[in-house]
Amino acid sequence: MTKIFIDPGHGGNDPGAIGNGLQEKDVTLAIALKIRDLLNRDYQGHSVMLSRTTDQTLSLSQRTNMANSWGADYLVSVHINAGGGTGFESYTYNGNYPGKTETNRLRSIVHDAIVIETGFRDRGKKEANFHMVRESAMQAVLTENGFIDNSSDAAALKSDAFLTRVARGHVIGVANALGLTPNSGGGDDGTQKYVEIIVDSLWTYNSADWADKAVVVNRGEVFTVIRDKFPVAGGYMYQIKSGLYITANPTYVRYYTR
Repeated sequence: MTKIFIDPGHGGNDPGAIGNGLQEKDVTLAIALKIRDLLNRDYQGHSVMLSRTTDQTLSLSQRTNMANSWGADYLVSVHINAGGGTGFESYTYNGNYPGKTETNRLRSIVHDAIVIETGFRDRGKKEANFHMVRESAMQAVLTENGFIDNSSDAAALKSDAFLTRVARGHVIGVANALGLTPNSGGGDDGTQKYVEIIVDSLWTYNSADWADKAVVVNRGEVFTVIRDKFPVAGGYMYQIKSGLYITANPTYVRYYTR
């Protein structure tokens, strides 16, 4: 069972950054709750703990102590930036420690998924001496999801649909990084998901790697989707029932449910 700890930054008497009618503590909580719900809806074989699920005051030490005591396998601390910029950036600990290379590799997967899902300007994969990534006993990432004092970023962060995109980016990234098992292709309402090949021939892949080609499929063939669209190296893939992977580019496949 993979244990994932989600930390909505700030809370209670600590509002975090403030701007454009928003408080960081509220936005981070909304995103974190969506991350939890999407992880539990779309994947299996894991458990999720949040440092807080309400507008609660918690010290940084309380948060990392909670994650460490629980024995979390991965920690994600969700924040909103401020200071006049725009876009998304992520952080890992800037010290020297065992597993740093792997921590940064996993962070890259999470970071790229969030940028792809949100369309945020990519401000880079950074390192800093932040408590949440320094004092956590497990691999950890801190995400800064837009600038609350930037009118364009703030307008997006006021949209519930956009916050779902932010959360989904986190979920896809964490799931890919940790190798979570997707639930079956059936939707919450019992619908099944499919892709139909709409070009003469198309490669499938043995893994989520464009270089790992498997077999060619042909126009008109239909496959059951067991893992919905997720980012892979500048594009998107689906996983189909056979276990193979296929492009999600609508130029080549038609996605539908029934």
